[in-house]
Amino acid sequence: MSRYRRAKIEGGVFFFTVTLADRSSDLLVRHIDRLRRMYKTVHERNPFETVAICVLPDHLHAIWALPHGDSDFAARWSLIKSAFSRGLSVEMARSASKVARRERGIWQRRYWEHAIRDDRDLERHVDYIHFNPVKHGYVTNVADWPHSSFHRFVSRGIVPRDWGGDMQDLAGEFGE
Repeated sequence: MSRYRRAKIEGGVFFFTVTLADRSSDLLVRHIDRLRRMYKTVHERNPFETVAICVLPDHLHAIWALPHGDSDFAARWSLIKSAFSRGLSVEMARSASKVARRERGIWQRRYWEHAIRDDRDLERHVDYIHFNPVKHGYVTNVADWPHSSFHRFVSRGIVPRDWGGDMQDLAGEFGE
């Protein structure tokens, strides 16, 4: 079996996509308060900066900046995923490999990470994160999705509340 090798960049900035095993589930928004508590607990014990984040029903996107000298985002995601899963009364069919690894089956085993290369790459990924609820058809305006760091960006004056303007233009930028 091949072993996936993750980037080891101390103090790096990374974009992530973390997904539930059941892509039709709404578990993440249905239990958003639990997800926030577990995320906060892991963050307090293993600091990192959340540059941007958006939680959708079945997946989330985030950009993290790790502390200087630290490259271990994998342990943080493992802690967040396991803490969120523990105690949920969600019964799902599990494969033999998930049973053997004591995985509950809620999450996809792997997740996507991308090392942010420069300021333009960071800007593109932040925009992608904030536009994602519109892309998936959950809302027509970015500001209407409640589970997004977009609102923090607005309150800090980084982007206007009506960011996105003509959604057709942005849809083209994000590959729609």
